[in-house]
Amino acid sequence: MSDGAAPTRAATGRWAYPLAAVTGAVAGLGQVPFALPPVALVALAFAARIALRAAGPRRAAWVGLATGTGYFAVTLHWIVEPFFVDVARHGWMAPFALVFMALGFGAFWAGAFALARWLGGDRGRFAPAFALSLAGVELLRTYLLTGFPWALLGYVWTETPAAQLAGWIGPHGLTLLTALAVGIAAVASGWLRPAMGLVSLWALVMLGGMLVPPAPGAARDAPVLRLVQPNAPQDRKWDPDYAQTYFRRLLDATADRGGGPRPDLVVWPETAIPYSITPGHPALDFVADAAGGVPVAFGVQRIDGARIYNSLLLLGPEGRIDDTYDKHHLVPFGEFIPLGSLARYLGLRSFAAQDGYGYSAGPGPRLVDFGPLGRALPLICYEAIFPQDVTGAPERPDWLLQVTNDAWFGTFAGPQQSLAQARMRSIEQGLPMVRVANTGISAVIDARGRVLASLPLGETGYFDHPLPPAGTPTVYARTGDWPWMALILLGLAGLGLAMRRERHLDMAG
Repeated sequence: MSDGAAPTRAATGRWAYPLAAVTGAVAGLGQVPFALPPVALVALAFAARIALRAAGPRRAAWVGLATGTGYFAVTLHWIVEPFFVDVARHGWMAPFALVFMALGFGAFWAGAFALARWLGGDRGRFAPAFALSLAGVELLRTYLLTGFPWALLGYVWTETPAAQLAGWIGPHGLTLLTALAVGIAAVASGWLRPAMGLVSLWALVMLGGMLVPPAPGAARDAPVLRLVQPNAPQDRKWDPDYAQTYFRRLLDATADRGGGPRPDLVVWPETAIPYSITPGHPALDFVADAAGGVPVAFGVQRIDGARIYNSLLLLGPEGRIDDTYDKHHLVPFGEFIPLGSLARYLGLRSFAAQDGYGYSAGPGPRLVDFGPLGRALPLICYEAIFPQDVTGAPERPDWLLQVTNDAWFGTFAGPQQSLAQARMRSIEQGLPMVRVANTGISAVIDARGRVLASLPLGETGYFDHPLPPAGTPTVYARTGDWPWMALILLGLAGLGLAMRRERHLDMAG
């Protein structure tokens, strides 16, 4: 079998790569907040068709790079928002951040398209080769160099009933299924039948998700939580002229009786208190006084010697710190500098956490005991995007607790995608989640990923809501990503052996 199909003008001409970039950008519309899965599937099928017609793996790699760059430029465009918090100092970096991130993650797709073209040959094996290759690089993106599984291809289903399949096959199974449909459409002759096939698959997968039974409702005597959203803009959050205002908002919402019974737990967002906290800090007394005997869970910057931690504290009814969780999955270049200690060998000051630069990482995922509310797995902001961090908990929790500061992500796409991924963690595990965000979107999510109550983005306030019950452990909660790792590796190895055998037969003939 020939390594490359006969080149066509559409596939190898000067418009092939810009066209691939456009199809990738259109495919990005499958992600929240646009949430257009059929559009994403058709666009990706078009890009895969261009790769299939490319003159060999090298040309296919360029098609993949263009497609991936367009896709990530759309889905990650919010990455420029942190640089606009202080425009005078950092604004100039924004376009470089978006370009380099889109190109960097596009390089993963370049590898996938090249591998698919190499293993898939002209047409016969291309569909499975494309599915395994793209799912493989998305899995690699989840783990490599601390990982960044944002905007996984499988997340195009988050706003549809098909998302419920994540409880069975996880996000990477969804990605593999989606990429397989795209690959099948790419090799089909004509465009009417592939389009109809993709729409039929969309309807079938949605129907499958609808067959998953709904999560049970909370019992009448279920414990009640109060979620407090102070709505502190990032450019003012730490400003001394405004910080006290936002702290007072938190205290007032915590103390408010609201005309009803007191909640069983109050939750504040990530780094809620505008101080670096050490044991005995006077701010803790203000929190305890406002709570009036109700425990409060809140995010802080915690100091321990020369180290600083992004932490969650549980302040008990007596005003003592009953438990502390330190964030362990930190944001590279945002919360720490990778290999920062190597700077001293260049005659520069160390950028290592142990020398007081950036946050130090906690020991890993662990549960926090909330007494009558059961044990929860804390997730601080970025940690909720990692499926493996939830499945890596030492024991199965009763619920998930995310505290976050999505003010860094702006007001469009970033916060919405962050919430969508939090919902996926609930679906994957069959566990409810309580999510408290500084500027929103704060929400109570049930074990099927359904938002039961929420505070909109950019709104100040609080609400009380009973804690939803946990569901039964899902298949994905029991297995994690290992089956998909094995399936992808074995599938790619099988395709490689088949290609080698065919070449051997061609040479013998």
